[in-house]
Amino acid sequence: MSESTVPVFRSLVSGTPRLFWILQTAGWLGYFTLNALAALGYGKPLFYLWVSAGSAVAGFVVTALLRLGYRAVGGWPVRRMIVASTVLLVAATAIYAKACAEILFGVCATCRPASPAGYIAHFGTSLYVILSWSGFYFGIRFGRQLARERETALKATAMAHEAQLKMLRYQLNPHFLFNTLNAISTLILDDQNVTANRMVGALSGFLRHTLDSDPVQLVALGEELDALERYLGIEQLRFGERLRVRVEAGAEARRGRVPSLVLQPLIENSIKYAVAPRADGGTIEIGAQVRGDRLHILVRDDGPGLPPKTSCTGVGLANTRERLRVLYGARQHMGTRNLAPRGLEILLDLPFDPVPEGGAPR
Repeated sequence: MSESTVPVFRSLVSGTPRLFWILQTAGWLGYFTLNALAALGYGKPLFYLWVSAGSAVAGFVVTALLRLGYRAVGGWPVRRMIVASTVLLVAATAIYAKACAEILFGVCATCRPASPAGYIAHFGTSLYVILSWSGFYFGIRFGRQLARERETALKATAMAHEAQLKMLRYQLNPHFLFNTLNAISTLILDDQNVTANRMVGALSGFLRHTLDSDPVQLVALGEELDALERYLGIEQLRFGERLRVRVEAGAEARRGRVPSLVLQPLIENSIKYAVAPRADGGTIEIGAQVRGDRLHILVRDDGPGLPPKTSCTGVGLANTRERLRVLYGARQHMGTRNLAPRGLEILLDLPFDPVPEGGAPR
């Protein structure tokens, strides 16, 4: 037996909750009922009802003790555990067969087998009963164990995804901070202290929002666009009229849930490549619409676009792509394409999961 199966097997022959006693009682009551109905159906004497009741009580006691035996050997080495469990099974069968025989022969002396073959058949019947009980016992415990392991695995996966998402978000914040603090430093050196002070205040408000938001939480697109306005307010102080932004998103699209701050790195990428290097700046367009059960979000700029054979530029786009993959798996798509004569278009194709009207986002 492989080492990976050892914990599972040990869990099967060790502690059980109150559910055991509920099923144990119900199972042996059912056993008595079936035997009693069969005896009456075949016209057996009424004393067979006492035989059925006695057999059920004996089975209840023997299997309860068998359970204790299974639990006692649960911490043994695997091979010894299997051998001990088999011995316990045979011993429990012998005790149960003996008890049932004494009950039956006590009220029906003529029911004793005339040959050893009859006793062997009686033992075989008892073995079938105890073996069936053990099968149900291990089967139920195995199913519960698998359910617990699956739940644990799902929790571990969720925690890993959450940690990964937080890592990606925390990687973005220093990137943005570097650009903003560098701009503030430049403003101070140019004696533009009023503008620098306004930028510090705007930066403080934006960072407060990022700290309050959860990278795993989905928020309404409208809320995401509001956060984006805070970010763009900082960049407007930096670039002035060189930065031109147009946003088109209907009420229905604004209700769609998206990852928090998912658009900020895309806009940051456009500012870096389409606005900052050019004396006349550039234009950024943000659009969103619902198509069936999908939410399409477009971010366009009039910059140089992506270099040939490149699907992603910089940490911002790469992290956004990875965030969407972790959150949605195959249910999302992030595409990029160069526009003619110049420009870049980024498409986010996400499941449309609207916030209920009047309800708060999850």
